Amino acid sequence: QVQLVESGGGLVQAGGSLRLSCAASGRTFSSYTMAWFRQAPGKEREFVAAINWNSVTTSYADSVKGRFTISRDSAKNTVYLQMHSLKPEDTAIYYCGVQKRAYFSGRYSRIDEYNYWGQGTQVTVSS
Repeated sequence: QVQLVESGGGLVQAGGSLRLSCAASGRTFSSYTMAWFRQAPGKEREFVAAINWNSVTTSYADSVKGRFTISRDSAKNTVYLQMHSLKPEDTAIYYCGVQKRAYFSGRYSRIDEYNYWGQGTQVTVSS
């Protein structure tokens, strides 16, 4: 059974940092793009960052560029999101996802390209 488990969320003051992790189990995802999305209360789930299957390409939402860094450790089947200079508007539940197609790099922000999701981890940034 495939599971994605996010961790590392919490409460932080504006300007602070957090590092999220998403550990996958049940199968290996080294051939798949992995990504982070987030959903704030009353809003739709939105793309945050993605890293392609061989870690050559990363993509970021404009709102997080220069502040967030996505990385992966394929040996550990884990993807990370390092977040710096956090703002109150970053408050959301953060989800990791895995794209449907192996060895595919693209369409990172399309939710329908992802077929595995974790349960999410809450990030709250206080002002």
